[in-house]
Amino acid sequence: MHPLPLFVRVPTRSMLSAIALGCALATSPSAWATGSDIERERLAVIENELVRLKSLVAQAHASAPTGQRVRFHYDWLLADLELIQKGINDHMDAPRQPRPVPALRGDYRQ
Repeated sequence: MHPLPLFVRVPTRSMLSAIALGCALATSPSAWATGSDIERERLAVIENELVRLKSLVAQAHASAPTGQRVRFHYDWLLADLELIQKGINDHMDAPRQPRPVPALRGDYRQ
């Protein structure tokens, strides 16, 4: 059996870079996601951050000094954050139009 030529056995750096880039793009969600999917993904991230933020606000409220002349209204801030979170959840839970699916060929023999 004959050995393979050197250019077949040893991939070039640019070839490896192209393969790595192709794999990275193929596995990233944005490679196959539609604009609607990307929006929903980002809104979910924002919603998760709001949950964390509400926890931080509750901690700040618990450690706030009492008896001061001017105080921060943590309850108002929490109400606003909950309103924003509700708006995001309402948008994400809204029914979506089904995407058109191309018909399968079905016959794979010649």
